[in-house]
Amino acid sequence: MDAVLQLAEVVSAPKAPNLWGALGCALAYSGALFATIDSFADILLVGGDGPDGRMSPALKLKSGSKLSAAGITVIAAGLVLGLDANWFALGALSIAFVVLVGISALVLVRHRRGAAAWADRASAAAEPAPAPAPDQPPLLGG
Repeated sequence: MDAVLQLAEVVSAPKAPNLWGALGCALAYSGALFATIDSFADILLVGGDGPDGRMSPALKLKSGSKLSAAGITVIAAGLVLGLDANWFALGALSIAFVVLVGISALVLVRHRRGAAAWADRASAAAEPAPAPAPDQPPLLGG
């Protein structure tokens, strides 16, 4: 009976979180964050390298593979932290990741919207002004 009580105490005792695992998952999250922001930066810097102003298939593949790798990394690190019952690290890292990626996505969207408005203004400025109609009288004093 003593062995059963000792086993019950060991099983019910709260275990300390694995700090090395949390550190490894934090590194995985930071690598995924870097890949995501790098992918967004590629999209911003490209500015339409194709002849029709769109991204080339190679750059789409490059950007998509970075985002896919980041997603797989974040899911795997989240599973490890969840299985380790390290809820604080899982919550903190997930919130930081979502906030930083959200800010980056907002910058990406605002830049694209601003670039489109800039292109519209540039094309409007490039159009020549209409010539005056020939049947208008000349200006007085000139």
